[in-house]
Amino acid sequence: MFTQKHLLGIEPLHPTEITTLLDLSDRYAELGRGVVKHSDALAGLTQINMFFENSTRTQASFELAGKRLGADVMNMAMQASSIKKGETLIDTALTLNAMHPDLLVVRHPHSGAVDLLAQKVNCAVLNAGDGRHEHPTQALLDALTIRRAKGRLHRLTIAICGDIAHSRVARSNLILLGKMENRVRLVGPPTLMPSGVSEFGVEVYDDMREGLAGADVVMMLRLQRERMDGGFIPSEREYYHRYGLDAEKLSHAKDDAIVMHPGPMNRGVEIDGTLADDINRSVIQEQVEMGVAVRMAAMDLLARNLRESRASAGVMV
Repeated sequence: MFTQKHLLGIEPLHPTEITTLLDLSDRYAELGRGVVKHSDALAGLTQINMFFENSTRTQASFELAGKRLGADVMNMAMQASSIKKGETLIDTALTLNAMHPDLLVVRHPHSGAVDLLAQKVNCAVLNAGDGRHEHPTQALLDALTIRRAKGRLHRLTIAICGDIAHSRVARSNLILLGKMENRVRLVGPPTLMPSGVSEFGVEVYDDMREGLAGADVVMMLRLQRERMDGGFIPSEREYYHRYGLDAEKLSHAKDDAIVMHPGPMNRGVEIDGTLADDINRSVIQEQVEMGVAVRMAAMDLLARNLRESRASAGVMV
């Protein structure tokens, strides 16, 4: 039910593959809450984490996931690597092939770089975020969080709010939630909407209260300051006034609407701190927990396919 060689984005996944991955993630989530948190699904395999862009949260999650599955995990410090000395991405791929890794987790500031690596290495590749393109495991952990909170992942009204234009999280979620037959709304200032947004098949609002009306899920996004090169917002204070989530704006959503944020949060800019910590509405900490479970499931399924592929090719597994 899961046929992918790599996990580069949500686009190639069939809805049944998404469900398969989330079902396995559920099992790993329960394992993570037990006394014994380890499995041997990746025993004997090597996982290399290559983060060309800093992300403490995502890297820690992938590292923990790999170790809980029994893999040998290595983190490559790309900020101080040969890349800084002029080595090309292709040279890096050739170097990696000589190390014979089984799973490669890559985060890169340029869209398409992870796909290029996947074409050149002899292992399974997981995209941990590339430029403004995609962040598939974030969308999957968001989906798992929603499914566990709401009991389903279809026919929900989901508002994604904030910096849509610069967010790979928004793109991956748009694709996934659309595949699972949800009603998706994009809410934010026109300056933070991507070009051609009307072609995405979603509803677009620049008024927060209208966009949140009757929503089951409110997903806030971080302001991607590092990807901005101009005056997209007048000020953070004005942005919070119009688009920051607070109790008054949330009151327009359904009474049982859940609040999400991929982190790290800018409290008092994207979301009110008290609301972010509200255990009755916020599932932000659950998102962090589900991140480990989803990454365990993704690497488990890719490793199974890798082993089958090598076995059919007569390679010792």
